[in-house]
Amino acid sequence: MIKDMEVTKPNQVWAADITYIRTLNGFCYLALITDMYSRKIVGYDLSDSLELKGCVRALNKAVYQAKNIKGLIHHSDRGIQYCSNVYTQILKRKKINISMTEENHCYENALAERVNGILKDEFYLDQTFMNTEHAKRAAKNAIKLYNQIRLHLSLDFKTPNMVYKLSA
Repeated sequence: MIKDMEVTKPNQVWAADITYIRTLNGFCYLALITDMYSRKIVGYDLSDSLELKGCVRALNKAVYQAKNIKGLIHHSDRGIQYCSNVYTQILKRKKINISMTEENHCYENALAERVNGILKDEFYLDQTFMNTEHAKRAAKNAIKLYNQIRLHLSLDFKTPNMVYKLSA
């Protein structure tokens, strides 16, 4: 649905994805929703399972903080969480259009994958945390710093928060 689309404003397209965070006890999973225009992470949740509830919590946070989602497109890969009846029904109820990758290829959700990489490489979420609570604190801090201070070349060296607020 978003292939070759020009994104011109916040809350036009959100990209969703899940990435793993390592702990001494195994993995936990960070569900992220990123506004494609401003690059701002508008919703997230870190949980100790890949169950649907983490993605739903991230989506609910994103919807709650958004002022205007009229015409919004939610783009994701074809992960079981995003294809689930529960998740798609929430999107439909909120009148959010659903877009998914065609081939389940990472290049078709490149922004979401890029944000995952930035959080891990620049904000140290690639390390092994003591436990899920430690990972939750680190993720919250990393996302706050990413949104507030991380300058983007693609945003003319502005932060995601600056672009989101200026344009919303």
